[in-house]
Amino acid sequence: MDEARAVAGIAIIPTISLLVVLLLGRHLIALLRRMGAGQRVRNDGPQRHLEKEGTPTMGGLLVIGAVLIAVFAAALPAEDPPSLRLITLAAVMLAFGIIGFADDWLKIRRGRSLGMRAREKLALQCLAGIAFAYALAVETAARDYAGLPPYPHFPGYGWLAFWSLAAVATSNAVNLADGLDGLAAGLCVVAGVGFGLLGGAGEVQAFGLALAGACLGFLWFNRHPARLFMGDVGSLALGASLAAMAAIMNNPAALLGLCLVPYIEAGSVVVQVASFKATGRRVFKMSPIHHHFELSGWSERRVVWTFWGVALAAAVATALFVPIMK
Repeated sequence: MDEARAVAGIAIIPTISLLVVLLLGRHLIALLRRMGAGQRVRNDGPQRHLEKEGTPTMGGLLVIGAVLIAVFAAALPAEDPPSLRLITLAAVMLAFGIIGFADDWLKIRRGRSLGMRAREKLALQCLAGIAFAYALAVETAARDYAGLPPYPHFPGYGWLAFWSLAAVATSNAVNLADGLDGLAAGLCVVAGVGFGLLGGAGEVQAFGLALAGACLGFLWFNRHPARLFMGDVGSLALGASLAAMAAIMNNPAALLGLCLVPYIEAGSVVVQVASFKATGRRVFKMSPIHHHFELSGWSERRVVWTFWGVALAAAVATALFVPIMK
């Protein structure tokens, strides 16, 4: 009976986040249209993407809100207040979401596809990543002081640096993957479910499933042809949240396996830029790599479904070979 109640309780979390997005999505689209918050499309991208110009963006606000409502609504019936780990996960999502919101808002105000300067955005992301890693270190020290079993972690500054960089790298990787209708949202559904399975019975499980439910609901509006884009406010927040869950698990292998496709997307950009600067030649027709396949004649739906399939295969392999958090 207790196990059945636990399963039912866990199932409620993604259901709440899913329903919040589905119920409020249409209203957010209408609000964003009234605000003139339309997507600005790069002129140097695939020409068929120009038809996406003006599609409402910043839908990630809805995803963030749905995740936070779901996890904290589930935590309220408990006698104890929300744990520091849950608050930390929420803070990471909000911090990177605010950075993404500022970038999106500047794009809208300026009427172009460029918002914040790259170095400014990167600096803010690094500060947020460092703050997250430091908060996690403080929590670990607090558990030691309280006589609770400590979380395994990398010693000293190396541990702080690794997970700070992981948060920044993963947020940008998901941002780069958010270039086709439904692509990033679907990848985050897969990753969220993966963290829900590997995170054990705790905050990581709850947060991962809430994230998966919200992104699944978002796909209803973001699938091709998209009626709503998540914007940087969504992609940066989601990517950083995935890294934060892996950091709490202290499991780089889980992060790599569950975010393999976003990392491939980011890697393709690095390879493209390095090759062009070194030799004057491009490895891909266009980067990130999903554009390469588009320009090779693949339909947008084919690219998205293929990338989802790769992500799902990587997630299954990760679930089979990566230990569950105790």
